[in-house]
Amino acid sequence: MEASSPTPQSAPFAPFSTVIRTASHEQHTEAENSSFMSDMLGGRLGVSAYRRYTEQLWFVYRALEDASEALAEDPVAGPFIRPELARTAELERDLTHLGGASWRAGLEPLPATAAYADRVAFCARDWPAGYVAHHYTRYLGDLSGGQVIRGTAEKTWGFARKGDGVRFYVFEDIANPAAFKREYRALLDALPVDDLEKQRVVDECKRAFALNTAVFRELGEEFPLTA
Repeated sequence: MEASSPTPQSAPFAPFSTVIRTASHEQHTEAENSSFMSDMLGGRLGVSAYRRYTEQLWFVYRALEDASEALAEDPVAGPFIRPELARTAELERDLTHLGGASWRAGLEPLPATAAYADRVAFCARDWPAGYVAHHYTRYLGDLSGGQVIRGTAEKTWGFARKGDGVRFYVFEDIANPAAFKREYRALLDALPVDDLEKQRVVDECKRAFALNTAVFRELGEEFPLTA
């Protein structure tokens, strides 16, 4: 009598926070390595480029945060609405420092920024799980890689450490960013949607990175390095 074949072991279960991070790694890397971001982080651009970048962030975060109140009780997006993450007021403080009290005068988003903000607003209005993809892409990035931008800005353009000009990157109400990020990933792991919807969220996360990369591309065209 032949011995029975061993039962194959099941593949280990991957938490959704790991799935979404791994699946979007390529798009994340592409955004980080854009020529504009590389030039800015390398200190090769002037403060006007940093200001223009900060202006684009303001349009995107207004779209994210204008929806906060409406989504606060939503079973999917609601748990992610955390007041300690809100960035719009800090962006406005930075822009006042960078451009004076009249910084809003004549300000228009780049076409790529308008498309990005419109997509965020659409998800906030019609698809809460898609909104979570954009929320995750922006805020966890701010708590992680965003701190590199803050350090560069302070060193390159002389902003006071964690002072006006870089307030956007300072989360004063989050005492332990590492613990906060663990809690956030636990929320992702518990996202109350089925596997098909989770795949759609992954795809939207990739789309968010692509929209962000498009903004960097247009900023790079506006601020090319001179030979």
